[in-house]
Amino acid sequence: MTPILIEAIPKIVLVLAALVAAAAYLVLLERRMAAWIQDRRGPNRVGIPMTKIRLWGLGQPIADGVKFIFKEQVTPAHVDKVLFLLAPILIFSAAMAIFAVIPFGSVLPPAFGSEEPIPLVIAPGVDVGMIYVFAVGSLAVYGVLLGSWASNNKYSLFGGLRSGAQLISYEIPLGLGLLGVVLASGSLRLDKIILDQAESGVWNAFTQPLGFLVFAVAALAEAGRLPFDLPEAEQELVGGYHTEYSGMKLMMYLVAEFLHMIAAAVLIVILFLGGWHFWGLTGSSEDIADASWWTAFVRVAVLMTKVMGMILFFMLARWSWPRFRFDQLMNIAWKVMLPWGVVNVAVVAVWIEYGDRWARALDLPNKLLMAAVGAAALGVCWLLTTLADPTVADNRPVRNDQRPMTNDE
Repeated sequence: MTPILIEAIPKIVLVLAALVAAAAYLVLLERRMAAWIQDRRGPNRVGIPMTKIRLWGLGQPIADGVKFIFKEQVTPAHVDKVLFLLAPILIFSAAMAIFAVIPFGSVLPPAFGSEEPIPLVIAPGVDVGMIYVFAVGSLAVYGVLLGSWASNNKYSLFGGLRSGAQLISYEIPLGLGLLGVVLASGSLRLDKIILDQAESGVWNAFTQPLGFLVFAVAALAEAGRLPFDLPEAEQELVGGYHTEYSGMKLMMYLVAEFLHMIAAAVLIVILFLGGWHFWGLTGSSEDIADASWWTAFVRVAVLMTKVMGMILFFMLARWSWPRFRFDQLMNIAWKVMLPWGVVNVAVVAVWIEYGDRWARALDLPNKLLMAAVGAAALGVCWLLTTLADPTVADNRPVRNDQRPMTNDE
């Protein structure tokens, strides 16, 4: 085997194991978060099997996993069996494959017989990393559509149609939010985007707040989380596109949902929140030859802390905000996020062309002036959107003399 493959195999095993465990215990965390927000008790009884040790409910994910594994694998007679089995495998594989180009830190010092620093990414040096992420991430919609179509169930089909419209619509503002970062950093590599923010000391969320908001909202919608969970919407569709699924097939769908949330959080942190960078703590250079294992560990810890904070925000949003209606969902994508994304790209492009001259003319730091321009762009877009579509309604009861006449009258 080649040295690259020898180095990649342990990374793949470690990342896959970590992601599955993270998805399992994030379910427990979300249940506890829901209980805290709704002022009730969360799962706290399941502990070590065959004992009375509860451990604050940490055995609950293990119990859930065992239940899924031993649950009867029911395949309804009316489904298209090939597509029915292929759909959850496709969405689960696509959710896992996204993490091949995502860096989980910077680099490790040379070790284990290697003469070069070890990059903390499965596939290092991929120059089109973000294109790969978009290409693989877009396969998720096929898993949803295949599952809904193969189920031969009207509720599943409605969920699949909703999902197809939602995911395709929000991919456009998602790409526009990313495009501003790519223009500013001049690279599609995720590690280079982090390094650009580390070297300047200014995160893209400060210089492009409009792009940050567009990307964050679109990423939340792409993950199918509340208030954007219209593909499932159990009050309307029983269970949505996976109504007919059970056992391990359902487990792959549910784990893929949490993997998409993790991927969205990681991408937001890398693209807009500096990745592994933190002022005065992690340094600003990718060359770790003059650093130590401690620096590498701190960078991983900083990145994971930011990702965890973003995941907690997703969970807080899910249990705090009501679900949008489907027309509201599409209006946000096409009438708000899309124009805002175009404005952000235009502002960044103009800044790249004229920003240095303006900064020299005003004798101000480039990044400071860019942050001011970005904040102004966000404020103007917010104001114009509010004026164009005010969220004010007259909810007073209609008097008889104001009631419209019916056809019978």
